[in-house]
Amino acid sequence: MKKLSQKVFNVLKKKRLKISFAESCSGGLLSSTITSINGSSKVFSMGLVAYSNQSKINLLKVPKKTITKYGAVSYETCLHMVKNINKISKTHISVSITGIAGSKGGTKEKPVGLVFIGIKKGNKTLVRKYLFKNKKRTSVQRAAVNKALNLILTIVK
Repeated sequence: MKKLSQKVFNVLKKKRLKISFAESCSGGLLSSTITSINGSSKVFSMGLVAYSNQSKINLLKVPKKTITKYGAVSYETCLHMVKNINKISKTHISVSITGIAGSKGGTKEKPVGLVFIGIKKGNKTLVRKYLFKNKKRTSVQRAAVNKALNLILTIVK
């Protein structure tokens, strides 16, 4: 993860791009991987951990009806999270992560390891759905952060 975050940092710095994150199940791990790099203030604007539904509604302006209809762990919620962190931060790139890290809390429809990652750069926004096999909480969180870092590299190049 350290090499990957350094790579992301280097690309963002070279292209003079600022980034922001809205995290739920990753609990700030994505922000931490970037801010642990010396000079990260050149690329990192802000990270918001919106863990509860209330914080997603109040801070990230995810419509309550979206969470009621689709759930906090959904394509729709992830999309609102990434679009709104982008509005708040006014950064070149924004990333959102919402999911079920486990080890409990999953259902048949939404099992532990289900994660949605959103990324927005300019007019391009995408949300990807992942189902990580290792159901350990820290493994799901690390896998989500790795996927997010790889998505950033893909969208920036």
